[in-house]
Amino acid sequence: MQKQYDIYIVGLGGQGVLTIGDLLAQAGLAKDIPVNFYPRKGMSQRGGFVQGQLRFGSSNVGASIPRKGADLVVSMERSEALKCAGYCKPGCDFLLYDDVWVTTDVIAKREKYPELDDVKAEIKTAGANLYCLSSEHLPVVNGVPARANMFILGALLSNTSLKELFTLDEIISALQNFMPKNLESNIAAVKAGYECALKAE
Repeated sequence: MQKQYDIYIVGLGGQGVLTIGDLLAQAGLAKDIPVNFYPRKGMSQRGGFVQGQLRFGSSNVGASIPRKGADLVVSMERSEALKCAGYCKPGCDFLLYDDVWVTTDVIAKREKYPELDDVKAEIKTAGANLYCLSSEHLPVVNGVPARANMFILGALLSNTSLKELFTLDEIISALQNFMPKNLESNIAAVKAGYECALKAE
């Protein structure tokens, strides 16, 4: 039986959260690993809440990863990270992409946007190994910044426990089979992320 492994991913519409989930699910199916992918969207427009739950392994049933049950947590936006800290299994890996999407309520000063240090503290209190990336890490591919979701996928493969499930070649194969559009730049972004060495904070 294949290893059981649960991934909880959150972000906002337009960040490519569900693309990461789709690629990992396809890579799992290509290896005959039982996988269930449960996407959820908030508002349908760009900037609405997006969540993906990936459950690998035949005994992982049901659409929801239990609280404190995720082996890997990924947040594509700073404030969204606070919504998923409670899903961290003690000792899990948590990759935070510190992208800041300020809401109208924050602009109007009805809400306060969280400080990065406060978000990091909550993640670490949950017992996770925290890795942090920002737009400053993104390389330029063919004259434009690499797609953040592809870069982060590569960084996950080399820095977190996801490397126990998939190799770089297996993810590139999933890209070739299921995302032929912009293939060259997407592969370049994944490889750049894979070469990004991170240390847990």
